[in-house]
Amino acid sequence: MIFLCPPHGYTMKTPLALHPMNPTGYALEARHIHKTYSGHKALHDVSISVPQRSVFGLLGPNGAGKTTLIRIINQITAADEGEVLLDGRRLAPSDVEKIGYLPEERGL
Repeated sequence: MIFLCPPHGYTMKTPLALHPMNPTGYALEARHIHKTYSGHKALHDVSISVPQRSVFGLLGPNGAGKTTLIRIINQITAADEGEVLLDGRRLAPSDVEKIGYLPEERGL
């Protein structure tokens, strides 16, 4: 899951307003993402839009590309094509500090 936290001081009584620099209303967008590993298409033209102040689940069967997409969003690996936007602007290297990622690792 991708957890995007509301700003400090936000309560359910606070009116939801769009980020002033992001008129789209999406906290995170991945647009037309492509990724190939040794001739295997892991992602082909994948796009997602996560609304501001939301919890978003990324579900699918094994091999669907969930982990690949999360790794691209977290800048662990690069997409072959496409772009990732955070608050309406292209993802910058410093943005990884704003994104939480807890990979599932089995065994020690």
